[in-house]
Amino acid sequence: MKTVILGAGVVGVATAYYLAREGHEVLVIERQPEVARETSFANAGLVAPGHSYTWASPKAPGILLKSLFLQGQALRLKLRLDPPMWAWGLQFLRHCTTARWRQNTTRKLHLCRYSQQLLQALTAAERLEYQRTEGGALYIYRDAPALERGIEAMRVLSDAGLPLQTLTPGQLAQREPALADAQAQIAGAIFCPSDESGDARLFTCQLAQRCERMGVQFLMNRPIEGWEHSADRISAVRTAGGAVAGDHFVLALGSYSPILASRLGYRLPIYPVKGYSVTLPIRPGDQAPTLGGVDEHHLVAWARFGDRLRLTATAEFAGYDTGHVPQDFDGMLALARQLFPRGADYDRPEYWSCLRPMTPSGAPILGRTRHRNLFLNTGHGHMGWTMACGTARIVSDIICGRPPGHSLEGLTHEAGG
Repeated sequence: MKTVILGAGVVGVATAYYLAREGHEVLVIERQPEVARETSFANAGLVAPGHSYTWASPKAPGILLKSLFLQGQALRLKLRLDPPMWAWGLQFLRHCTTARWRQNTTRKLHLCRYSQQLLQALTAAERLEYQRTEGGALYIYRDAPALERGIEAMRVLSDAGLPLQTLTPGQLAQREPALADAQAQIAGAIFCPSDESGDARLFTCQLAQRCERMGVQFLMNRPIEGWEHSADRISAVRTAGGAVAGDHFVLALGSYSPILASRLGYRLPIYPVKGYSVTLPIRPGDQAPTLGGVDEHHLVAWARFGDRLRLTATAEFAGYDTGHVPQDFDGMLALARQLFPRGADYDRPEYWSCLRPMTPSGAPILGRTRHRNLFLNTGHGHMGWTMACGTARIVSDIICGRPPGHSLEGLTHEAGG
């Protein structure tokens, strides 16, 4: 059986790995010159079941409305003539109830924990080195009311079995000494001891090497232009370098999945949400954090990869624009200087922006389609690194004709995202 994977980000490469391990002939097609050159290139790096909350919540509509009038909001909505954005937004609003927030968050948590177990097993089996840091992640709150709301929200995760702890500012400084100077600005934190971090790009590159050793072929610099298909079967994908035939096809193009799927008549409820990241060198003597975390007030995440500190922030609804200017990063850099005044060399930033493939519910879209040999593994939103191994294994199980090791409830195209 020849399986063609469309997309060489962390999700696509992980899917290729599991299928190659099953003995499939696997070919991966990617428009970029290397694997992990888009959303997986410079993401937050957190493997974080402890931050599985779905974005669609009762508070979300007010936050988005406020972003139309106030600068510096973590969620940004730009008014524009974009029918797909407004259609997606209406579906998003339907998920902004307390009941659906709890259901979607719990569903994401179970998938994230399943995926993390597979990630850890794969890392050990293949002896991958991607500057992984174990030991937990920190979610800090700036004032007492916000901390109380965070503790209340935390119960959704703890009720589902995730171990979480509440820390005072003093306990937080003991857990992460790099935050000691910022104690007076922090009311407390929630600590998830099972969370971790690592460079998703390094992971993807190393996993791609393991795939090649198993015979996986990578066709790079190959933009995908369309399909060759009959009523219920795909025979090939058309690329800039010619048609590529296969027995099975897996759509793992992230934010670009809806564009290609629409040429077969599918309406995938995925919209690109732009995020920004900045990576800073850590010099000898700098007091950089060891554990990753999130400032819940500003929704700025941080993670350390060896001698680099990465900051990520912002969810901007701006279509497929990936452009950026240095001023876009001023807020997260100012926050980093506040939290970690001696954390890194702030004069040598490396800027990046990318598109997160968001669904209204926050859950990815997996599994079968009405074309019997086309499968979906897309729509992971801001949790693609955390969910990659789990969703890859699920899709691999389905292609191999066996029940997946995790429930598909709420994760299929029929579920509507």
